[in-house]
Amino acid sequence: MRFIAFLCWVLALGAQPAFAASSPQLQSLERQLAWLSAGKSSDVGIAALDLRTGELVSVRGDEPFPMASTVKIAIAANYLAQVENGRRSLDDRIGGRSARRLMEAMIIHSDNYATDLLLRDLGGPATVQAWLDQQKITGLRIDRNIAQLLRSRRDLRDVRDSSTPRAMVDLLSRIDGGKLLRPASQSYLLGLMGRCMTGKNRIRGLLPFGTRVENKTGTLSGLTTDVGFITLPDGRRLAVALFARYGADRPRTIAEAARAIYDGFSGWLRTGFTPALGAR
Repeated sequence: MRFIAFLCWVLALGAQPAFAASSPQLQSLERQLAWLSAGKSSDVGIAALDLRTGELVSVRGDEPFPMASTVKIAIAANYLAQVENGRRSLDDRIGGRSARRLMEAMIIHSDNYATDLLLRDLGGPATVQAWLDQQKITGLRIDRNIAQLLRSRRDLRDVRDSSTPRAMVDLLSRIDGGKLLRPASQSYLLGLMGRCMTGKNRIRGLLPFGTRVENKTGTLSGLTTDVGFITLPDGRRLAVALFARYGADRPRTIAEAARAIYDGFSGWLRTGFTPALGAR
């Protein structure tokens, strides 16, 4: 059954647009990720982009997955862009707290109430969506605030409040590359993501001790997500988006995919040597 599932993944990969993963090393990584995903009980969506070379690997990269709390990166970026334009300030008081404190609670602790306060101050989901559309970020949509999302009947294939893995790494790459935010705002947001306290058993779970990670997790019943940046030993940075819905042990699936991505882009696949998963 696993072999049949793997064949289905290979056929699906072949039907997608050509990737930037042109090197044999990254083609091997893409096949490894497809094999890893096929062996899991969950639906897995993966995208990883080398921010220096532009090479991308992807599995179900154009399929929409619920974002859950990873949407908070887009909300934070939009708010910071408004700060840069002089329309808002991180010292503004919203619901009795400064925007700065709300931003910290939203990104570091994934505080849903703080998120909805910031989102309401921006003008609601439609305002953030209009900003994304203006930036020509496609494949990522914001339809509801967090309270509305949590009250709604759960459908993990609902395209509302979803993103494809490739759209998410596009958003991340634009943040990292200074296309959406100026250096001070970019540094501030990445600093908050570097202090993320949730889901430490996901992207961070199996990476070598001391690996620099800036991330944001998301969780719903039946859904586990983690997106962000991984810095490799040679200083290259990867934007990664990992989504897993249905099935069991989704955090472990994300951790294994993140480690395979780390190893593959670091070059160990080329040499045939892969450090043991779980090395700390």
